[in-house]
Amino acid sequence: MTASSDRPIVFSGAQPTGQLTLGNYMGALRTWVRMQQDYDCIFCVVDLHALTVRQDPAQLRHHIFELTALYLACGIDPEQSTVFLQSHVAAHSELAWLLATFTQMGELERMTQFKDKAQQHQLNINAGLFTYPVLMAADILLYQTQRVPVGEDQKQHLELTRDVAVRFNGLYGPVFRVPEPLIGTDGVARVKDLQEPSKKMSKSAASELARVMLLDEPEAIVKKFKKAVTDTLGVIQYDEVNQPGVANLLNIWCAATGHSREEALNHFSHNQYGKLKMETAEAVNYLLQPIREKFLENINNQELLLKILTKGAAKARVRADQTLEKVWESIGLPIARR
Repeated sequence: MTASSDRPIVFSGAQPTGQLTLGNYMGALRTWVRMQQDYDCIFCVVDLHALTVRQDPAQLRHHIFELTALYLACGIDPEQSTVFLQSHVAAHSELAWLLATFTQMGELERMTQFKDKAQQHQLNINAGLFTYPVLMAADILLYQTQRVPVGEDQKQHLELTRDVAVRFNGLYGPVFRVPEPLIGTDGVARVKDLQEPSKKMSKSAASELARVMLLDEPEAIVKKFKKAVTDTLGVIQYDEVNQPGVANLLNIWCAATGHSREEALNHFSHNQYGKLKMETAEAVNYLLQPIREKFLENINNQELLLKILTKGAAKARVRADQTLEKVWESIGLPIARR
């Protein structure tokens, strides 16, 4: 496949299932923005993945535009990167079906995320929830992706993607590039739940106090950090085992201000948890204020957002169809020119 440049191809995406958290931004989106300088980036709003859980149609449509506006507000540039909606490129669904015939039931049954989701949605354990990793493999392999930024919870899915690509290539030749994970990029912060700092920050957390959303008002952010869990040791040191709450606040402060951990420990050598919480809240508000402002400009122009998604889908479709035609030809299906 011919890429639009000689830079390595990166694919990533997020589900339109509500606002993004501070953890999503510090752990993913901020890294995506930096990647635009060195990679040929493809960023998708993965709306088909969101359908494994029942969605209110009007709310889903709003969340699609909301996520697109957040992409732009965080610094994703549609002139530099390909930004599009998954459902606008039919090749994602088509390749997912074809790859399903090269994916073993046992492989899918081992996916820990399926087990977790099935526990959460016991009244709707649908086939899409089970085959979710196959669609994810199609998302990645369609664009001959070389690097995939992944967190710990997605490493297993990427391994399956690699296994399916190797299996297919073993039968039909080098049709797919086998993607490599992009893990532990410099500057990535591991943001934890403010109430249960042993867990990652998640928008599905039971308590609103557990998570900071990108569009939270400044007062709400201050309140959440004031109520963040710490401990009774009365000393500010970096100890993820014995002081996970304090370590989490230090990580967030460093990520928001650009200071090193050593600088943070010197700065907070007064050992006052209240000041640590307040200064972390202030740093986060300073970081998020321009994002909130740009978001409000973008979300009120849905015509522009749809234009960006449509233009991005046209670019993505050219690449995706090239791969899909290679797959058809390899397995013996006549090529239908589009």
